[in-house]
Amino acid sequence: MQFTDLGLAEPILKALAAKKYGSPTPIQSQAIPVLLKGKDLCGIAQTGTGKTAAFALPSLDHFARSPKPTPLQGCRMLVLSPTRELAAQIAQSFRDYGRFLKLSVEVVFGGVPINRQIKALSRGVDIVVATPGRLLDLIDQRAFTIKDTEIFVLDEADQMMDMGFIHPLKRIAKLLPRERQNLFFSATMPKEIEALAAQFLNDPVKVSVAPQSTTAERVRQQATFVNQAEKQALLTVTIRNEDIDRALIFTRTKHGADRVVRFLEGAGIQAVAIHGNKSQAQRTTALQAFRHGHVKLLVATDIAARGIDVSGVSHVINFELPNVPEQYVHRIGRTARAGAEGIAISFVADDERPYLKAIERTTKVKLDVVALPENFMEAVRNLPKAAPQRKGREQTSEQKAKRAEGQRRYQDQQKQQPRGNAERAHRPDGDAKPAKKNFRRRRGGGSGVGAHKGAVQKTGGRS
Repeated sequence: MQFTDLGLAEPILKALAAKKYGSPTPIQSQAIPVLLKGKDLCGIAQTGTGKTAAFALPSLDHFARSPKPTPLQGCRMLVLSPTRELAAQIAQSFRDYGRFLKLSVEVVFGGVPINRQIKALSRGVDIVVATPGRLLDLIDQRAFTIKDTEIFVLDEADQMMDMGFIHPLKRIAKLLPRERQNLFFSATMPKEIEALAAQFLNDPVKVSVAPQSTTAERVRQQATFVNQAEKQALLTVTIRNEDIDRALIFTRTKHGADRVVRFLEGAGIQAVAIHGNKSQAQRTTALQAFRHGHVKLLVATDIAARGIDVSGVSHVINFELPNVPEQYVHRIGRTARAGAEGIAISFVADDERPYLKAIERTTKVKLDVVALPENFMEAVRNLPKAAPQRKGREQTSEQKAKRAEGQRRYQDQQKQQPRGNAERAHRPDGDAKPAKKNFRRRRGGGSGVGAHKGAVQKTGGRS
């Protein structure tokens, strides 16, 4: 089957041809015909299967065939995403697929000024991709409404639950119009996710292209048992021994991610970290450096485990195993994308053995056990110290020079000022007039509070 066989509008087919997309993936070939008929859909597919195009292409086709003015301070289509990075990626996909359609696409998430987003949404938008928290912030400020939404998409629903978005999602559901098309996508479908789906979907068609909680078939999965304190040495040896194009390294905590980066830098290995404590600018910069190949190693918490489409990830390294088996599936789904093969390496400490058993039981895949490398204890003894923790953002040489010049000018100005007239030196206009004393004015007719002579003298001081 080809995209041309699905009955999509010509401008969309033109955009797909420009990206050299010929054949739809299984989730796309099953979901697109259903959505073109306007039905609700519940899609179950593991990461890297093309879910974004599965809901973007039929939605764009709807807009191409049914043009309407955008609702004031509203949208025609709302896509909810659990993370900022995934939201930005989905929005870019809509722009790519709809490049030959006159449609507006906006992405809204936290970590950036809200006023700019309010301005962008004020005249109405065709497609809005949002994270739940910032969406509700905009609604609470009466800067945005979702009452005119025609198509609603909930992507990565299981991660929404994991991140504690259940109550915001229930609130959003009550604000949506009764008549709308609903699209619900999740990599896994436990009972609690089914209950969430029931709140949004109306007689949906269910599409599943992979058994629940299965791992990518083209990923070679292996585990090495190692003491927790020796994991950093094992990571350094692994990076030097493996033929790595790009690698995602996962930790369970934000502090742990930063610590791994510092030890790698101490060993002369370049890496960047991405997690919730980083500013949006830092996260975007790190992800772009990784995506464009400027940095080969990205250390991340599970915030990056979903939906981040970076081609050429050859390795996923679980520096620490996740305590939720499904999270393992999402992590290793970052490699072996678009038909490529990948390697997933897990470092397993003694207290993580139960996590490994749970992962193998859930995925029905037994990981290959790989012994520690030769002369490993020597590598442990010779592990370089971690690089010092950076305090704030490092200034460029140009910024340092400007700061030094500003300090020199200020010192010169202080030397030129007459002694005893410090007040004049700090006046912004350099005016030599003495400062006015703070007398309180009398109220009309000499009456009122503070009008008597004693109060005036006490307020103004001695003349």
